[in-house]
Parts: sequence; structure tokens; C-alpha cells
Amino acid sequence: MLRRTKIVATLGPSTDDPKVLDEIIEAGVDVVRLNFSHGTAEEHSKRAEAVRNRARAHGRQVGVLADLQGPKIRIERFKDGKVLLAEGARFVIDTACDPKGGTQERVGTSYTDLKNDVNRGDTLLLDDGRLSLWVEEVEGSEIICRVITGGELSNNKGINRQGGGLSATALTDKDRRDIRTAAELKADYVAISFPRSAADIHEARELLRSVGGHGGIVAKIERAEALVALEDIIAASDVVMIARGDLGVEIGDAELPAVQKRIISLARSMNRVTITATQMMETMIENPIPTRAEVFDVANAVIDGTDAVMLSGETATGMYPGKVVAAVNRICRAAERQRETQKSQHRLDTRFTRTDEAIAMAAMYTANHWNIAAIAALTESGATPLWMSRISSGIPIYALTPSVDTRRRVTLYRGVCPVSFSPDSDDHRVINKEAVEELVRRGAVREGDLVIITKGDRVGKHGGTNAMTILKVGEDVE
Repeated sequence: MLRRTKIVATLGPSTDDPKVLDEIIEAGVDVVRLNFSHGTAEEHSKRAEAVRNRARAHGRQVGVLADLQGPKIRIERFKDGKVLLAEGARFVIDTACDPKGGTQERVGTSYTDLKNDVNRGDTLLLDDGRLSLWVEEVEGSEIICRVITGGELSNNKGINRQGGGLSATALTDKDRRDIRTAAELKADYVAISFPRSAADIHEARELLRSVGGHGGIVAKIERAEALVALEDIIAASDVVMIARGDLGVEIGDAELPAVQKRIISLARSMNRVTITATQMMETMIENPIPTRAEVFDVANAVIDGTDAVMLSGETATGMYPGKVVAAVNRICRAAERQRETQKSQHRLDTRFTRTDEAIAMAAMYTANHWNIAAIAALTESGATPLWMSRISSGIPIYALTPSVDTRRRVTLYRGVCPVSFSPDSDDHRVINKEAVEELVRRGAVREGDLVIITKGDRVGKHGGTNAMTILKVGEDVE
């Protein structure tokens, strides 16, 4: 049975070996992530080309997601590489400090406006919340703090303000350059880090289109402010990523599970795709098997309805990239066998606004209430299979399309399998026959199975899906 939940794996030094790249493709990766916080434009382009070449050799379609760094707010460097902060000690974050001259008493920051964004009584969280500082006062370039939770602090660790409120813009000058790189390597998706509003998403889309990029826009929800504008941000985006690292630091770990469920539910109701990310299988960076807690984490995200789960250091720098993808594959398949992942109340009380949307919903309702083996959605833009994928179901959806861009985009849609399909005729009887033969060739259906085919009267027209046909494999095709 086709695995419905998609796996996103970050590329890095551990996957540069062609054998390892083959392993993660064979294990079932659907989309690869290029982390623009590290590496050069040339390295990202080479990795994108390599994964597409190897995927082609395996007869697979693998999408590419370019993840922009965004305004990561960090401390600068220490003279000796790291310090140990004791609870109750005085510690100063100084925007005027030598970037390489940090000491036990003070350190610089790459974000010079930090002094304008904080006040007495604020709590600053360092290194993903491992250390916390209480702000006593702000004097000139100095943010004078008292250590609440101490520990080892090393170079370039991130800074968050508990509750959010840092004013850094979502797109930096580096991001603007990287958007051009993403367009040049034909990224299927571009992820925007730390957006605060829908305006950030619109700006990113305009920039990407202006340099010739056609990828979808991913909004990474990792600021507390983003939760206030959540519906607007989702509406402006193609995909929403629940980036649980920085988000958990800002709102508190205890709040994350409920927020995750809310974001997935809201995004699905708005016909948007979701990715659940951060520390999904963290221990597998160094261990060949996951913890039970990690198994539960991935499975719960699947049951919640996420389209994809994302791996970061587990594949980029970890010791077992192939094994971690294989483990996620097994967990997703097991979770998808649960009844709650195969039933849906989605849009039962909603009026449709487009013909192709109505056909997509009719196909899924029919499939879920009859013995349908597979759905073949002939599509140009991918809109019909996207709508179909919002309905929880155990029935595989095959997006049959001649467009390579569309095939790459649907790699992120839950339950949708991209298929290269260019019919030889405009005759609908011939097209139906060829579509069924393609599913038979793939082993998706066999003689006697019922298949739903959706398509448009005018082949090749975007948004033109207006017909649904039910066929039995092996009988004369109408």
C-alpha cells in the first residue's frame, strides 16, 4: 500500500556520498530540504542536481525545498570558544562588544536592534531555551541580565525573547540573494523563516516570481506573533511548517502539542499543506534505532493529519540517514492503518466555488463510500489532487500529469503519488484506457478493481477538471 504521509529529509555532509543518497531514496524520501543556513549556493545547486539525477535513476520523483535562513538572532563568539554561566551571575549582552571577544561576563550579538526590543523584566532564552537570562536593565549598547538557568554557552547560539516580540524582519539581505539561488536551481518550494504576518509571505512570493522562480511558498511558524496572524499567514502560503524548535522556546514546550494540532487542523480546513518539523527522530543522529517517545511523536503527527514529517540533523549530519528514513517510513505506515486516519468530516457543510473542486470532493466521497482501489487524477496544475488530499482516506491518489513541475510539487501532498503521463490522443476513451493501463503497470490495481478517473473535457487546460468516471479494470473502457 502506498504510504500517504510524506518524508522530508535535509541534505548535508552525511548525504553527499552517492551511496547514502541512494539509500534515502530507496528508503522512501519524498522531498529533500536544502538548509540555506549552511553551505554555499554552489553546494546547494550540486545537491539538488545530484538528488534529481539519482531519483530519476530509481524511477522516483523527489521534490526540492529551499529553506531560507531568515533573521536568526544570535550571540557572537567567545575568546575561548565557550563559557560556563552560573545561576545568579551577572551577564551582559552588548551590541558594541568585539564579535570575537566574548568573556565570562559579556558577549556581543549579531542583532544590533536587540537593545531596542527588550526591557527590564523580559526573559531571554539562549541555545534553544537551554539557558535563560532575566533582563535587569538596558543601558546604551548593554543589556544587563541575571542568569536564571545556567550552563555551558558556546559561540553563535540563538537568542529568543520569551513570548516573542523581537522586531527583526523575516527577509534579510542574505535571504534575498538566496531566493535567486532557489529560483536558479528550480526549487519546488521555498521556506520563509520567522514570518510575522501575511505581508512577509506575499513579499517572498513576489521576490521569487520576479527572478523567475515558480515554487510554492512555505511559511515556517516559529514566532509567537505568527500565531496571532495564523489564518492570514496560512491563507497567503502554499505550505505551513510547524517549526517546533524556536516556536517552543517562545511559547513554552508545554504549549506545543495543542498548537501543533491546531495548526494542522486549520491548514487542512483551508486546503493548505502542513509539515511537522524539529527533533522528530533526534536520537537517531547517533543511534541506529529511535526512542519510543520519537515513535509516538511521528505517529501522533500522522494521526493528527500532517502531510509530511521532516528530518533535519538526523539525515544532514547523522550517522544513519538511510536507517532513519526507513524508520519513519515504518512508523508512518503503521499509524496510517489506524481508523482515525482514514475517515473525514472535512467540508461536509461547505459550498464549493469551482467545478474542479466539486469534482475532487465528489471523487473522494465516492471513493470513501465504495470499494474503490485507486484514483487517477489527470491534472495540469495539481489543484485537483491537492483538494483530494485534504480528505482523510486510505485510497491512493495518483496525479497523472505531463508537467514535471507539477509532479515535483505534489510530492508533498499527503496520499498523492506523482506519475508522468502524456496521453497519445484527445479521445477520452483512449485516455481512460491509457490511464488504467498505467496504474496496472505500476501494480496499483488489478483486474476487477474499481478505479475513479477525473479529468477535463479539454486536455491540457489548467483548472479544467470537470468529469469523473468510474471504471472496472479489465472491462471495456468508455
